[in-house]
Amino acid sequence: MSVALPHIASYYAASAGTPPERSPLTGAISADVCVIGGGFTGVNTALELAERGVSVVLLEAQRIGWGASGRNGGQLIRGLGHDVSGVERWVGKEGVHYLEQAGFESVDIVRQRVQKYGIDCDMRWGYCDLANTPAHFKGLQDEQQTLAAQGYPHEVRLVEKEALSQVVGSSVYQGGLIDMGSGHLHPLKLILAEARLAEEMGAVIHEASPVQRIVHGAQIQVFTDHGQVTANRIVLACDAFLNKLEPALTGKLLPAGSYVIATEPLGEERARSLIPQNMALCDQRVALDYYRLSADNRLLFGGACNYSGRDPKNIADYMRPKMERVFPQLKGVGIDFQWGGMIGISANRFPQIGSVANKPNVYYAQGYSGHGLNVTHFAARVLAQAIADNDSRAVDLFARVPHRTFPGGELLRSPLLALGMMWYRLKELL
Repeated sequence: MSVALPHIASYYAASAGTPPERSPLTGAISADVCVIGGGFTGVNTALELAERGVSVVLLEAQRIGWGASGRNGGQLIRGLGHDVSGVERWVGKEGVHYLEQAGFESVDIVRQRVQKYGIDCDMRWGYCDLANTPAHFKGLQDEQQTLAAQGYPHEVRLVEKEALSQVVGSSVYQGGLIDMGSGHLHPLKLILAEARLAEEMGAVIHEASPVQRIVHGAQIQVFTDHGQVTANRIVLACDAFLNKLEPALTGKLLPAGSYVIATEPLGEERARSLIPQNMALCDQRVALDYYRLSADNRLLFGGACNYSGRDPKNIADYMRPKMERVFPQLKGVGIDFQWGGMIGISANRFPQIGSVANKPNVYYAQGYSGHGLNVTHFAARVLAQAIADNDSRAVDLFARVPHRTFPGGELLRSPLLALGMMWYRLKELL
């Protein structure tokens, strides 16, 4: 699948400063662990392993944060992206409780790392789920009760439609649920800082080093165009860019396009008229809208998850009507940045974490289905616990949840899912 626009078209790339260029791998080296992929999963796995004294080499085909990790909406939201009660038949009641708490812990890992190391990534707290229909609002009422029963430690409050202007300057919603334990940040600034931390702790990172093949065995050989890594274990942290690197995993993941636009700077007063409390916001539709303000008072507006495998010819033209439906007062506003990228979708919207069958020294984490900013950090921690601490309880729990292979094979997988999603969108209109 193609990437919609060059990386530099992203607001994040234009506002993150100039990151260091790391050399491609040349020659033969060795490490305890070779991590493949320089997104949040790979960088944080390398960081967690290096903190534990494990020698680790990370290989990235492009640049650190080049994929979804450096292009996403920047929304840091509690949860694993799925109603975990649906997996009780495989993990039991205690397992469900663990997964619920994992969804909270995943945000705390990011919070604590930013605070501990003083990472400048424009972090702001406050998030609101927006109800498009009265039925959605009833669902948010149920969600508030569920969070209370789970012992969620942060402020959560419902907002009726009549008071919603305090949260968002739009008339299209029926209410909302505010969560002060979630928020938003500049994802590229975060991952670049985490990569620097990993290197300071001893990790070795090579960019422009796409992996061409892997030879498995008690020791694993990972080959790039100009080099080779020999390692006792590897971590596949490629998500939507896994391609055919591990056939056992490829069919269980569907790359899907998501797109974001950034307006011209709106100024403090106009920006706050749109989002008075500077929260991240997201609606409840299948083809959801998500949006927030940047540190320099732009509106970052994203969504339109595309399963067809075909990117819009012009992202701004594609996304502007969606933005103006929510904020008609922005009609004609300048769009300074437009970009897109691929996220990895699993059939059950549940993250896939484990080791490959018959290859116990090959670990992986993927399929975050739009919740990657927080869940990647949690996945990296449990992978490091399994590899370095010999504690595989969390990885084993995730691995007990079965994941279906998408039907249709490589050629038909995306078109078939696109048709299915179109059906769900039509149902929303009926």
